[in-house]
Amino acid sequence: MTNDQPFVDLRKYDQSWFDRGRPGWYILLWWIVQAIAFPLTPQPLNILRRALLRLFGARIGKGVLIRPTARFTYPWKVTIGDYSWIGDDVVLYSLDQILIGEHCIISQKTYLCTGSHDIQDPAFGLKTASITIGNGAWVAADCFVGPGVQIGANAVIGARSSVFTHIPPGQVSWGNPCRPQYLRLEK
Repeated sequence: MTNDQPFVDLRKYDQSWFDRGRPGWYILLWWIVQAIAFPLTPQPLNILRRALLRLFGARIGKGVLIRPTARFTYPWKVTIGDYSWIGDDVVLYSLDQILIGEHCIISQKTYLCTGSHDIQDPAFGLKTASITIGNGAWVAADCFVGPGVQIGANAVIGARSSVFTHIPPGQVSWGNPCRPQYLRLEK
């Protein structure tokens, strides 16, 4: 009930140990550039969006397509391989490293989340873990990929799936929670 005592005391929350990777002024500058430059760039100007991300420390391969509404929390913690696509309204919540391989598709409204909290900790401590997506993988529309997840090369994650555990290479998977369904065959 609402009158029960909370298990957490948010007054004790402390993330002073957490390293965002850059000073506060730099992060604020990135957020301003992202808020103005990304949504205002015409769709075909991937070269400009790639250049901005590289300027702020992201490692972006050649031929990468990034839609104007994609969001990157800390681009210096993001690596995207050659010829991959990042769709509309994709969020890369990069408190930790996000590694996306070559020829990957991260479809619209997908959320790659490298951070969470320790629900057993009364101070609700922050926890982070990297996400790795192997070459040729497709994460379809409106998926959630949680901290520490590895999606194997050429795997497919079905639309609206929630991925909390590793997905082996070449598996077509879906669901909440996401589970492998069958092997993807090469043509």
